[in-house]
Amino acid sequence: MTDTVAGPQVIIGLGIAIFVMIALVLKTRVHALLALIIAASIAGLIGGMSPNAVIDSITTGFGKTLSTIGLVIGFGVMMGRILEVSGAGQRMAYSILKLLGKEREDWAMALTGYIVSIPIFCDSAYVILNPLVRALARNSGRSVLTLGIALASGLAVTHSAVPPTPGPLGVAGIFGVDIGLMIAWGLVFTAPALIVMVLYARFMGPRIEAMIERDVPGSLKRDTEDDPLAAHLEESELPTLFKSVLPIGLPILLIFLNTLVTALVGGSDAPGIVVQVVQFIGNPVIAVGIGVLVAVYGLVPKMPKDQVLAHLEKGVESAGIILLVTGAGGALGAVLRASGAGDYIGESIAGLALPAVLIPFIIATLVRFVQGSGTVSMITGASISAPILASMPDVNMVLAAQAACLGGLFFSYFNDSYFWVVNRLLGVKTAKHQLLVLSVPTTLGWATGLVALLIANAFVG
Repeated sequence: MTDTVAGPQVIIGLGIAIFVMIALVLKTRVHALLALIIAASIAGLIGGMSPNAVIDSITTGFGKTLSTIGLVIGFGVMMGRILEVSGAGQRMAYSILKLLGKEREDWAMALTGYIVSIPIFCDSAYVILNPLVRALARNSGRSVLTLGIALASGLAVTHSAVPPTPGPLGVAGIFGVDIGLMIAWGLVFTAPALIVMVLYARFMGPRIEAMIERDVPGSLKRDTEDDPLAAHLEESELPTLFKSVLPIGLPILLIFLNTLVTALVGGSDAPGIVVQVVQFIGNPVIAVGIGVLVAVYGLVPKMPKDQVLAHLEKGVESAGIILLVTGAGGALGAVLRASGAGDYIGESIAGLALPAVLIPFIIATLVRFVQGSGTVSMITGASISAPILASMPDVNMVLAAQAACLGGLFFSYFNDSYFWVVNRLLGVKTAKHQLLVLSVPTTLGWATGLVALLIANAFVG
């Protein structure tokens, strides 16, 4: 707890730190990783900590965060890479389409994205699945933008809230919440968001397409066979549905089983051997590691060893910066805890008529708007709010963690790489049309998630 002199001082330090961090990311060549560490240093030093204490908090917070979540992120992106190159995502798309039937192509695309984006980065997944959007549009007569927006929506919502996607995993590590519960609540909050976004796609897709055709005639009529990003496997070359789903489904099942068994046995000091086995294989590190093995030996059994290793290492390369940013977010949170900023803000906010879960939601939303990266906004929202909420009574930390994730779904626009991937592959070139294609539906999903979050908080918060 801070005294009356230190209290305002740590708030000033935090305010300056956040301002500097945002300014560095927006106006300079400084990466978000370094900006987070600089912000942590400023918050600690102005907040009254000694230089050595600031460094200790940064390194300890960085290491502690990655110790809980680093391996899971690494394994998750390795699995995602194998799912990507094997065609497992395409197989799920074809199977969902056959299951739902004609006139439901938009839901097929949305559900495919919803599942595929759990282990695969949404940018990569959209590149892989976009040729199916074009093919379905040609064969069914549906609007290409309806199908494209539906796919983009499905990919975006689980990318924002459902582990083992790296952003939600990092948030879970910072808040110290159970990953099984994080997955369960992520599915609860993203389902209604996806429904609203698909209804938007169904209603607005043909209208946006008509607007584009009127304003920029012929811009949507391009052959994806000429697009080097649109290469995909023939359906006969794809793995079976069971093999495609197993690397994702098995780890999630094991993690859920661990959560359930642990809740049932409670705080038993000497659980039976069966419980110990379930807790071991259901630990997220082990469960996702098993998923990697299932993907390697089930999806690419005939691929040469060197090629498999190259793909796995390629996946790890993509995770490197996310691991570092996640650790830096943990470092910032550790400094805020050590400086007393979390206690002071928590005491101040506790007296306000404001649900505590809105704190990470608002922070993540603001950061998302100013700098674009959903992952960075989630990690920043979590790292700033976790020490604040820790000092407040009766806060459901899983809902708070989900609030940080859902805030990162807000208004995808020009500073978000996913915005450009979706619009570029759909052939949408005018800013007005681009905003209608992705910025509006992501904001609708964000608003729906907020409503669901507040309802859940009213009952279990």
